[in-house]
Amino acid sequence: MNIDLQALEARHPAARSGAPAALRGLNLKVSAGEQVAVIGPSGAGKTTLLQVLACAQPPTRGDLQLGGQDPWRLPANSLRHLRGQLFLAPQVPPLPPRQRVVTSVLAGRLPAMGLLASLRSLFYPTDIPAAFEALAHFDLGDKLFERVDRLSGGERQRVGLARALLAPATLWLIDEPLSALDPMRSRMAMAALVGLAAERKVTLVATLHQVDMALAHFPRIIGLRDGKMVFDLPAGQVSPERLAHLYAHHEHELRGEALPGEALPGAHDDTAMDAPKPVVMHCR
Repeated sequence: MNIDLQALEARHPAARSGAPAALRGLNLKVSAGEQVAVIGPSGAGKTTLLQVLACAQPPTRGDLQLGGQDPWRLPANSLRHLRGQLFLAPQVPPLPPRQRVVTSVLAGRLPAMGLLASLRSLFYPTDIPAAFEALAHFDLGDKLFERVDRLSGGERQRVGLARALLAPATLWLIDEPLSALDPMRSRMAMAALVGLAAERKVTLVATLHQVDMALAHFPRIIGLRDGKMVFDLPAGQVSPERLAHLYAHHEHELRGEALPGEALPGAHDDTAMDAPKPVVMHCR
């Protein structure tokens, strides 16, 4: 799916009425099948951009075209159909805690299923091999029948990413997919997402705090700051000088450091998966 933004403005989803725009005068074109990373300091407008592209909120000004259509001028049924072609993975995936992992992953297919099939899938998961394959790309095949609330934060985040592989979407919108992952699993997740998007000709737009991961895995990098585009370049042309300008006064984020008393965006907790789990006894 191709993307075309012209002079687009939008507010943060949680902003009060009358608050300044989080995106200001943004012009952006992404061809169908491209893989693009969006980087920039906290408050740059990265999450707002994904919310607008996911048709979760309308822009306050400017023009948005997805697949050659303006979502907010479509009839309700057409807008619902378009949303079914979009997959948004938020930084904290909304997974029901008591649900089995297999059910959560197969929920990625819900936009292509009818009501009865959707309800049936909640109790009788179908195509378990496909769920296992999707999880295996993120080193989670052994968690297939685990309950979501027994996973670490990093494992839950990877379950949310595995959903994308089963979604009937032509546009993947991934918000900070590495925030709870350790370096090894971060590299694995990025390789899987970018590689499979390219293989399936799916458009991928991902926001990242880990600049090194963006440069290593994405062919195109967009730098946002204060809601405006600072650069839109091939990864090989993103120089240290450009990054220093983009992260001016936010150098700690570029270096991967946290300010005193603050958690660094992108700090991982995947080490929690190695902590001893409580013993649970089941009566039969």
